[in-house]
Amino acid sequence: MNRPKYVRICEMGPRDGLQNERVLVSADDKVRYVDLLSETGLSYVEATSFVSPKAIPLLADAAEVFARIRKRPGVRYPVLVPNAKGLERARAAGADAIAVFTAASEAFSKRNINMTIDDSIETFRGVVSEAKAGGMWVRGYVSTAFGSPFGDVVTPRAVVAVAKRLVDIGCDEISIGDTIGVGVPSQVDEMVPMLAKVVGLERLALHFHDTRGTALANIYAALQHGVFIFDSSAGGLGGCPYAPGATGNVGTEDVLYMLHGMAIETGVDLVKVRAASRFIAGVLDHELTSKAFQALEKAVAP
Repeated sequence: MNRPKYVRICEMGPRDGLQNERVLVSADDKVRYVDLLSETGLSYVEATSFVSPKAIPLLADAAEVFARIRKRPGVRYPVLVPNAKGLERARAAGADAIAVFTAASEAFSKRNINMTIDDSIETFRGVVSEAKAGGMWVRGYVSTAFGSPFGDVVTPRAVVAVAKRLVDIGCDEISIGDTIGVGVPSQVDEMVPMLAKVVGLERLALHFHDTRGTALANIYAALQHGVFIFDSSAGGLGGCPYAPGATGNVGTEDVLYMLHGMAIETGVDLVKVRAASRFIAGVLDHELTSKAFQALEKAVAP
């Protein structure tokens, strides 16, 4: 068993979480949310997205939000960029870390970014090269790695091939995503050893949505293979506007509760994450899906 003693949590709430909400969150509230998360001990908080405001209007204020958040030393604040124009906007806002995104499903790639997988890799080749030349850290996402919402078959071999191409163009870290939450532990057992050979555990992250309640089981399976980087979202926020049926990411509170109970260190304060979730829940005016958040809020007064 290669279970790690330490796990790095990558917080998705401000970007992947808020992009799928029905409520337009103000820049003030987004800044407050990120600042609260920055105080939890997290070393990675994905702050916003510099995709076209027409595509994701809920994050149209990306430049203002990124400029105003308090950049805590030791915390990385990546921003999502879709192309060279997005990179230009991110750089102008002062970003020093970006994330680019493709998919393992051709159908999803065409619906999500209006490009084939090959086209997306070629587009990001120049973006990553320019970003790295400017001293930026770069993460690459492979969406729909465990299944597609459009019926096309996604194989582990196809996922590994896309991940390798992202490594080859210079990405520092690769996040493999179960965008619609269909994955099960046996898929993790099959895919992770293949990915570890190509990507390396030191730069392999896993990103599970909890649509069917299997996210924690998948994380547990990945831990047995030595994976120590996982994406999650405070309160369980999240979803993808271009993935029908996708619900939120696995809740950061749920992941922390499990890991801490297993005596795996994260450096993250669960109480402070709950405070950030409590704040954004008040802004959004709906209940959050994280089971640990719900249980702990009922058990302990705020």
